Amino acid sequence: MSILGLKKKQPKTFKVKVVTMDAEMEFSCEVKWKGKDLFDLVCRTVGLRETWFFGLRYTVKDTYAWLKQEKRVLDQEVPKDSPITFHFLAKFFPEKVEEELVQEITQHLFFLQVKKQILDEEIFCSPEASVLLASYAVQAKYGDYDPNFHKPGFLAQDELLPKRVLMQYQMTADMWEEKITAWYAEHRGIARDEAEMEYLKIAQDLEMYGVSYFAITQNKRDTDLLLGVDAQGLHIYNPNNKLNPNKSFPWSGIRNISYSEKEFTIKPLDKKKDVFKFYSSQLRVNKLILQLCIGNHDLFMRRRKVDSIEVQQMKAQAKEEKARKKMERQILAREKQMREEAERAKEEMERRLFQLQDEARLANEALLRSEETADLLAEKAQIAEEEAKLLAHKAAEAEQERQRLEVTAMKTKEEKRLMEQKMREAEQLAVKLVEQSERRLKEADHLKQDLTEAKDAERRAKQKLLEITKTTYPLIAAYSTPPAPPEAADFSYDSASSRLDFKDSDMKRLSMEIERERLEYMEKSKHLQDQLKELKSEIESLKLEEQQQQQASMYSLPAEARGYVPEPAYIPHSNVSVLTDLTLIIGIVEDWTVGVFR
Repeated sequence: MSILGLKKKQPKTFKVKVVTMDAEMEFSCEVKWKGKDLFDLVCRTVGLRETWFFGLRYTVKDTYAWLKQEKRVLDQEVPKDSPITFHFLAKFFPEKVEEELVQEITQHLFFLQVKKQILDEEIFCSPEASVLLASYAVQAKYGDYDPNFHKPGFLAQDELLPKRVLMQYQMTADMWEEKITAWYAEHRGIARDEAEMEYLKIAQDLEMYGVSYFAITQNKRDTDLLLGVDAQGLHIYNPNNKLNPNKSFPWSGIRNISYSEKEFTIKPLDKKKDVFKFYSSQLRVNKLILQLCIGNHDLFMRRRKVDSIEVQQMKAQAKEEKARKKMERQILAREKQMREEAERAKEEMERRLFQLQDEARLANEALLRSEETADLLAEKAQIAEEEAKLLAHKAAEAEQERQRLEVTAMKTKEEKRLMEQKMREAEQLAVKLVEQSERRLKEADHLKQDLTEAKDAERRAKQKLLEITKTTYPLIAAYSTPPAPPEAADFSYDSASSRLDFKDSDMKRLSMEIERERLEYMEKSKHLQDQLKELKSEIESLKLEEQQQQQASMYSLPAEARGYVPEPAYIPHSNVSVLTDLTLIIGIVEDWTVGVFR
């Protein structure tokens, strides 16, 4: 036998591409492989042990089918492409995800598939539930919310809500993100697997969760219906309402399901109930319906039995794994908390260090300023001491000046008293002079009046005498009796002349007396005027001396002592006022005497 004959022939292979919810894998399969061989290879690759929920789905014409495990892959109606594409998806859904899904990978695959079905609107979800589910999806993807890291807009690239919900409300992407973030912030501390489980627990209560829909008719003619197959049983829907079934057949109430070509028959467990028949036009669809019914019914019965040893081991391992992960999360959370506390303590220490450095810098600056201030204060203290000595010296001088001013004020007070006395005497003298002058004026007026009357009498007498003389003397000389003796005539004439001479002598004497009195009055007035001038000159000299003393005292005092104000009784300004009043009175008296002279 040749060597070539001894060699074993290499089996022929074909390429397969398996697409999961989060990855793509390619395998090289042998031609003789059955569907179970390929399925087990995929499950081992992804690490999945809960294989009964999943299957390999492929597209055939206008529908889809599941790869049968008991038949060879190439013997089924798989696409002829290379590589052949299969989708690894959940074929059957659990009734209670929290109790039935054991492995974390199983939960994750279900989470991804249900999330895609909700976003593709294969499962109807209300807007409120959509926002809540989106928040758990964000928690599963990004972990705990951190406002310092998760800035506004961090969800812009994520598809989180169905388009129907986005179109239903006139809200911007930022507004939706704000609503989702508000819920997302409430999930702090929830791990990824826990967030995915919370997502599935909410999703399993949705009406279309886990339901596979098929178009059927109740008779061969026209009544269009929808058949829904899920983990609970079979449901009949109107085509326009996939939420509320018209009729339901739970698996616990079904005795048998059979089909012949296009006709399906559902026989209830209760024989009194009518048998339900419906029709499906496609043979592939009928086979798919029967396959899903058998698989869901088997799982329904399996859930109500004691778990197999394999499932018990898986649950025990999953429980231990969850406990271990929980402990790890607790340790991680504690370490994270300790790290955060250490970071906070570090930040606090750094802040405190910066604060202490700032305080030290400020203290050094304050110390330098205090030293500069101390030097400046020492200089100021020395200057202040010198100023104090100077002020003490000036204060002593001011005290001496004050005493001198007090003595001067006392002298001024005495002089004021004397001046007031002189002023009173001058006033009295002026009053007397005024009274005497008025009296003299009255006497002069009387004398002038008497003189005028005497002059008028004299004039009248002379006129009369002249008239008598002119009229009587010639007549007497011519016609009268013998003239009288010359002695008699001379006597009469002499008597008349003597009377006339008497009048002249009186007038002269009176004029002389008036002149004499006027001269005496003028002498007295002149003497008074001289006295007033002398008094005025004294007052002016006193005023000048007082002003000089005041100016000298003001310039001799220091600036601090110039604010000193003497007692009101010794204010030099009062003396000046008195002297001014005296000067005014003297001026009035002088004006009056000048008027008298005139």
